[in-house]
Order: sequence, then C-alpha cells, then structure tokens
Amino acid sequence: MSKDHSLEDRIISVLKSIYDPEIPVDIYELGLIYDIQVFREKEVKIVMTLTTPNCPVAESLPIEVKKKIESLKEINNVDVVLTFDPPWSREFMSEEARLELGLL
Repeated sequence: MSKDHSLEDRIISVLKSIYDPEIPVDIYELGLIYDIQVFREKEVKIVMTLTTPNCPVAESLPIEVKKKIESLKEINNVDVVLTFDPPWSREFMSEEARLELGLL
C-alpha cells in the first residue's frame, strides 16, 4: 500500500509541474485534478477538468498530462478522462493557489 502511495505522490509532483497557460498556478493546486487512481497493472486513471469547457488548451492539456505521467518508469498506461461534472469553480483551488492569485 505504501508503495502505491509514494507513486501517487510522484504523480502529484508531475501534475504540479504542469501549469494552466492563463493562470500562473499549477493544475493540481488549481483544483483541475478530480481523481487519481493507480492500478496494480502499472496503469493510472486521472479524472480532470478545465477552468472552462472552451479553454484554449482543451485539446493539448490532457495530452500533456498523459505524456508527463507516462514518463514515470513505473507507469505503463495513463487514461486521462476529461469531465465538466461538476464544473470547475474557484472553491476547488488550494489555499496556496488562492493566495498566489490574490484571492484570499
């Protein structure tokens, strides 16, 4: 169990290296990642959203997430599921992200 947990920590670390192009905050702190599931078969499922459905990176951001997580040697496959249910809102942002954007 702890092995999967450390892998999840590394996945989160990768997600924190990916930034929304319009907001100077990483996608994890921004609250765009809804769920991370790690399976024994070295597979990961990421459920994520975008700040808006017509976000300019709607095509490229999920691909970037998939490629960067697949770069971890323990991962063979990443399934990125894009959802807008529930729609993203500022409440999903971490306190750190709100502070960074002057929203606290």
